[in-house]
Amino acid sequence: MDSEFRVRELVLGIEGLALLRHAIHGDEKFLARRVEEIRRFADGSGEGLPDGGASVRELTPAAGYAAWSSVYDSLPSSFIEVEEPLVHELLDQGPVGDALDAACGTGRQTAALTARGYRTTGVDQSPHMLDKARQKAPAAQFREGNLEQLPLKDDSVDLAVCSLAMTHLPDLTAGVAELARVVRPGGRIVISDLHPFVVSLQGQCLFVAGSERLAYVRNHVHLPSDYFAAFRAAGLSVRDCREPVFNGRLAPGGYEEFIADAARAAWDGIPLVIIWEVVVP
Repeated sequence: MDSEFRVRELVLGIEGLALLRHAIHGDEKFLARRVEEIRRFADGSGEGLPDGGASVRELTPAAGYAAWSSVYDSLPSSFIEVEEPLVHELLDQGPVGDALDAACGTGRQTAALTARGYRTTGVDQSPHMLDKARQKAPAAQFREGNLEQLPLKDDSVDLAVCSLAMTHLPDLTAGVAELARVVRPGGRIVISDLHPFVVSLQGQCLFVAGSERLAYVRNHVHLPSDYFAAFRAAGLSVRDCREPVFNGRLAPGGYEEFIADAARAAWDGIPLVIIWEVVVP
């Protein structure tokens, strides 16, 4: 894919967001630093910026997760840190039975499900991610497949989990319908996704691909109303919704650490993830 943007624009965007959010009640020295840095980054040619202000590549989900798989589990993530405890709390509510980890990635939720006694199947479109997942959760079964066409029979599991993956779908309808199809009546679906606030503001989450070059897999904005529409179309009932906020963790080695004060001010109080628990009637 040929969609690209530059690190300089990302840095300016974060500085501008921090300035916008704190313009009325912000500390004068903090505001002055934001204006000074905006001038410096806007006038410069990329000197002093991460990667020299180089462009950032867009990758397809298949190519992106293949590149990401080798480092995915080793990098701290604020999204996972705020999401995981709440998802695990929902998993603990049982009852234990057959489970699906849809778009399982490297198997972090698969491992959590099997540790709780669930008979678990993990599904992912990336063979590279599945290789990692098999090592992490050897007691589970794994199949290659995608969210919009899951390789499972109707009414085959009691619980379906999908973590931080629906954001890559342009439309939620087919993915939610597939989860509803494979869950038995009375069963549950737990979905976490990037919050539409952070996707709208940040755009894309970057990672290092290949030889230290930044890349991203496209995220799409899914408003709560979009989720409700997809749940309604699939005949699902909402039981719970949670929105954990930014915890102060910045992605290591990226452009945000370069402007840490501005980045933390930009994201302060912003929900990073939205978590849904829905029931199949």
